[in-house]
Amino acid sequence: MIVSIKDIFKMLGMLIVSFCAVIVCTMFLNYYLDLSAIDDQITHEVLRIFYEAQCNTSIVISAVSGGCLLLTTVVLICFYIGHYIETNQKQLGILKALGYSRITVAKNFWVFGLPIFVGTALGYSGAHLLMPKLYELQNKEGLLPDISISFHPGLCFALVVLPTIFFALLAVYYSFIKLKIPALWLIRGQSTRKVVHAKKDTDMSFLRELEKSNVRQRKSLIFFITFAVFCFSAMMQMSSCMDKLASKMMAIMIMGIGIVLAVVTLFIATTSVVDANKKTITMMKVFGYSTRQCSKAVLNG
Repeated sequence: MIVSIKDIFKMLGMLIVSFCAVIVCTMFLNYYLDLSAIDDQITHEVLRIFYEAQCNTSIVISAVSGGCLLLTTVVLICFYIGHYIETNQKQLGILKALGYSRITVAKNFWVFGLPIFVGTALGYSGAHLLMPKLYELQNKEGLLPDISISFHPGLCFALVVLPTIFFALLAVYYSFIKLKIPALWLIRGQSTRKVVHAKKDTDMSFLRELEKSNVRQRKSLIFFITFAVFCFSAMMQMSSCMDKLASKMMAIMIMGIGIVLAVVTLFIATTSVVDANKKTITMMKVFGYSTRQCSKAVLNG
């Protein structure tokens, strides 16, 4: 399997989402670990309550933001692999026809874990650049002893190495499942989707039928958009209370992650639907349909 530069560019969505997830989790988990180091110094009852509140806040923020973005990345990688297999059916079919087993072909899909590695590594590095500001803001409150930044190798392993291994294995496993298609079907370019028989409507226009078919044939994309919008909503709501829980800097960062997530989602959804309808759009323009009509038929659903 050969993954072109164009294919890697399409995986930027996974890189961006993994970057956003790790930069938030690194900052708050690192702060939590450094905060835990002064546990024995907190003896006053009032300070103990404040200390536990800070620890719980760090854990909750990391769990919510990291969990939402982790699930988004899982959906993203499955979407990318499914799209890649669909657009490269003939090449994959030829490999199977030449005698390559399904697992042999699927092993090559480990490269889909590379954007995760780059994204998590950049997120981890970026978090350490922003961390001094976070610690400075937290230390300004003066209720707890000043906390200095420490390096935690285990955190680096958990947020960079483990996600890379996990998503590389997930890519191999998911592609192995998706490649359970006869080689002849792949070579002929037959659709891997189940055919959905819609109710006949003789009065339905061509544009309306095209709009409905795009929705019927892309249920995974519908799930991806819905889930990503849910994550976007969670990030925006979290940012509204981040000023009280942490700082204005973190509120802006969480809001930025939500906006980036929405933009990346819209870009992936739009380009994938347009790419899948290139031939249809070309024929529509040949027969005199305007760009506005093509856009409405392809994207409105």
